[in-house]
Amino acid sequence: MALNPALTDILACPVCKGKLKYDKDGQRLLCTFDRLAYRLSNNIPVLLANEAVVLSAEECEKWRS
Repeated sequence: MALNPALTDILACPVCKGKLKYDKDGQRLLCTFDRLAYRLSNNIPVLLANEAVVLSAEECEKWRS
């Protein structure tokens, strides 16, 4: 089950308040500005900065386009 596209339009990074990108394959939301990935738990975004995973420079660059 995918995350509702309308939800991704209104969600923001809790750190910088920027737009998040949805990684369908990895089931996570990405902030390319802060290089952070937020997991989904049962299709519910877990937008807690202390639980975010830092993205590698290569992975982040892939999503910036």
